[in-house]
Amino acid sequence: MLCVHYLRKPVEYNEAYKLQQSLWLQNLNGESPDTLLMLSHVPTFTIGKSGKLDNLLLTREELKIQGIPVYFSDRGGDITYHGPGQLVAYPIMDLRKQGKDIHRYIYALQEVLIQTLDDFSIEAKRDDEHVGVWAGDEKIAAIGVRVKKWITMHGIALNVNPIMEHFSFINPCGITDKGVTSITGILGHDVPFDDVVERMVERFAAVFDVKIEWAIESQTRCLL
Repeated sequence: MLCVHYLRKPVEYNEAYKLQQSLWLQNLNGESPDTLLMLSHVPTFTIGKSGKLDNLLLTREELKIQGIPVYFSDRGGDITYHGPGQLVAYPIMDLRKQGKDIHRYIYALQEVLIQTLDDFSIEAKRDDEHVGVWAGDEKIAAIGVRVKKWITMHGIALNVNPIMEHFSFINPCGITDKGVTSITGILGHDVPFDDVVERMVERFAAVFDVKIEWAIESQTRCLL
C-alpha cells in the first residue's frame, strides 16, 4: 500500500526535507507505510551531491534580488530548480519490497513520468547519457534520489507550468547543450495541475504495482 499526501500550497524546500526525514525514520521503524508526497516548492535552487556551484549562473547579489534560496541536498545529481507550477513527487518507499535494485527503481520513476506525459499526448523518452525524462532534446522532468537502508528519499520533478525564466539562471543538472521545457510549453495551453497529480499517482500505482490510499486533507495538513 502507498499512502499519498497531496500538499496543495507550495512548500519551503527545507520543510519538505524535514518531513521526508521524519517519514523515512517512521518507515524504517515500521511505524508508517510507504508514502508518496505530492507537492510543489516555493522558488528554490538545490544542488545535489555531484553538483557544482559553477552551474549556478547568478551572483550572490543577483540571488538576493531574485529572492531564490539555494540548498545543498543529499540527493544524487547536480543543480536543479523547483518552484510553483512544477509537480514534485517524493516517494518514501522500502525497496526491499521492490527487489533492492536502485537502477530498476530509477528506471521505474522514468516510466511513471513517461506514462504520465503520454496521458497528455506528449511523447517523452529516456536519455542514455542523462538521468531524467526528455521531450525531444529538451528536459521536461528531473530525477534525483537518495536510498539509505533501502528506503528512498527525494524523487522526481515534472515541469507542468513553472516560471521557465528561472531555469536560465542555472545549467540545469549541469547540462549546457540541451534545453528545458514544460507541459504547457509543448501543448501551447495550460492543463489543470490537479489532473497531472491524479494521473501521476495512477501511474505510480501501475508501475510499482501497489494499491493507493489517499490521505484525507486533515491528515496531510498535520504533516507540516
